[in-house]
Amino acid sequence: MSQQINLFNPVFLKQKKYFSFAAMLQAILLLVLGCALLSGYAKYRVVNLRKEAAASQVQLSIFDAQLAKAKVDFAPRGKSAALDAEIQKAEAEMKSLDKVFGVLQSGDFGNTKGYSGYLAAFSRQIIDGIWLTGVNLAGAGNDISIQGRAVRPELVPAYMSRLKHEPLMQGKSFGALDIQTPAANPNGVKTAGPAVQYVDFNLR
Repeated sequence: MSQQINLFNPVFLKQKKYFSFAAMLQAILLLVLGCALLSGYAKYRVVNLRKEAAASQVQLSIFDAQLAKAKVDFAPRGKSAALDAEIQKAEAEMKSLDKVFGVLQSGDFGNTKGYSGYLAAFSRQIIDGIWLTGVNLAGAGNDISIQGRAVRPELVPAYMSRLKHEPLMQGKSFGALDIQTPAANPNGVKTAGPAVQYVDFNLR
């Protein structure tokens, strides 16, 4: 009968050295290389950040200059003394014109529409046997004087009655009426034929 004897002992195996000098040297080299790479990247980032910061500073300076210029250009302006004086002058002129317009409208200044309407009224209401020799108008038409002649004295009141129908004569009345017979041949000149019979009248 045979018997096997195991003479293997793990203690006698060659042990692998994990922390050998070569391994440690490689590890240190890798670590140094990694630090160098990290340092280089950090320096690269710092340089770029400084460039960006410088560019931002320049841009900020430009913005500050633009803001200062905008504040000067669009600063709230004070009241212009010259403009205020012009406004006051224009208001004073407007008030003066309003006063003048009020005076003209009231008729205190006189007749601003002219007297052609009165003359047309006198001519429209004329009747046969009467002719006018003079018309005096003063103010706003409140003072009227009419001189004329009539072949018969009774025609004068009829003419006065017809004048009252004119719109311009509404509210107006004649306060005095003089009717006179003209003197015959006042210059002493004799005329052939019968003398013309008429009377002079004056309405006021």
